[in-house]
Amino acid sequence: MLLVAVVIALIGAAVPAATPHTPDYSHQPLPLISLADLPYEARQTVRLIRRGGPFPYERDGVVFGNFERLLPRRERGYYREYTVLTPALNHRGTRRIIMGRGGELYYTDDHYRSFRQVRE
Repeated sequence: MLLVAVVIALIGAAVPAATPHTPDYSHQPLPLISLADLPYEARQTVRLIRRGGPFPYERDGVVFGNFERLLPRRERGYYREYTVLTPALNHRGTRRIIMGRGGELYYTDDHYRSFRQVRE
C-alpha cells in the first residue's frame, strides 16, 4: 500500500497542474484578410453593420466577450458580434464578424477558434 501511495505521489508530481485560465493570445498579431477577400456573405454583413441593420438574427449586435483571448484585450462591451450567413444552413453556422468600438473588424469562420483582422 505504501508503494502505491509513493507511485501516485510521483506521478502527480510529474504531471503539470491544469491551469484554470484560458491562455492569453491577445498580444500576438492576427493574420490579415482584405475586405475584398472575405466571402460575399461576410462583405454583406459588414455593409449591414455600417448601415445599422436590419440584421437577420436576434443575437446580431450582442456583446462578444473575447473569452478565447484571441483578440486584443479590451473592456467588456468593446466588441460586438454579427452572424455571417452560410448558404444552405438553416441555423447561424460558424461564421462571424466581430467589430470593435473603434471600428476594427475581425472575421472568424470556425466559431471563434481563430480570427483574421479585416484590412480595408
